[in-house]
Amino acid sequence: MHEPVLAREAIEALAIRPDGVYVDGTFGRGGHTRLILERLGPNGRLIALDRDPQAAEAARAISDARFTFFKARFSDLSMVASGVQGMLFDLGVSSPQLDDPARGFSFRHDGPLDMRMDPEAGMSAAEWLATAQEQQIRGVIRGYGEERFAKQIAAAIVAARGRAPIVRTRQLADLVGETVRTREPGQDPATRTFQALRIHVNRELEEVSLMLPQAAERLAANGRLVVISFHSLEDRIVKRFLQSQARPEVPRGVPLRASEMPQPVLRIVGRAQRASPEETRRNPRARSAILRVAERTAVPYSRIEPGARWRN
Repeated sequence: MHEPVLAREAIEALAIRPDGVYVDGTFGRGGHTRLILERLGPNGRLIALDRDPQAAEAARAISDARFTFFKARFSDLSMVASGVQGMLFDLGVSSPQLDDPARGFSFRHDGPLDMRMDPEAGMSAAEWLATAQEQQIRGVIRGYGEERFAKQIAAAIVAARGRAPIVRTRQLADLVGETVRTREPGQDPATRTFQALRIHVNRELEEVSLMLPQAAERLAANGRLVVISFHSLEDRIVKRFLQSQARPEVPRGVPLRASEMPQPVLRIVGRAQRASPEETRRNPRARSAILRVAERTAVPYSRIEPGARWRN
């Protein structure tokens, strides 16, 4: 059974009410879902989402009248009504996805170079690398992987695909390893490239940007939004969104009465949390995890545009 990262901290942050309605926006293999169900009473309700077909299969094993699963991206919260008491999002790729060679997420196993969280939709990493221009490949690896050797890697990929299609994870990992001669201690040379391609193929940063305003809009007053990020770019989006909704900007040079001042839609709860040393020893994936929590105020969400300056 996959052990979710920061599970205890995330469930505590939700401040679960036994009769509340909650959303697990990234079901995975149901670790957080089961913990939430344990705290719900008979009148509580839990809605879970995930785009991975294997997650949908795992959800069928939960026989609980309080539980409903939708195979959907977490950026599409259309099936969730307003007024829920809490939402939890555990971003990024899950351990079962990484550990399955057939999914093509990991450079540690040889398998088809797929990387799609939903293998039934969209373009695989292999298909994208076969058609993308060198400049596009360089931009993705540099932008999403923060890889300083992005130029050399992109050139090597384009040269290699001219000889034979790059369709296996081991092909790509070996190619990057031959191109990147130096790397941080303990980190495989292919780490940043694989991360960047996964983020691009699954549009992960766009998904987060689309999800956050929808989540805030659907929370009831005093409802909690809990987000666990594993990548600095994801966390930056989450942090800036929460800050923008907790401290709305006042237009410069415009005289406003106290009653006209923009009011916050969210209240940030505590500081960002990281996994304990004990958890990181038990689960190295927890090293990069950051948990952020915000609570909904009673201010109508429509008064503040997500990610935008305050406007009259």
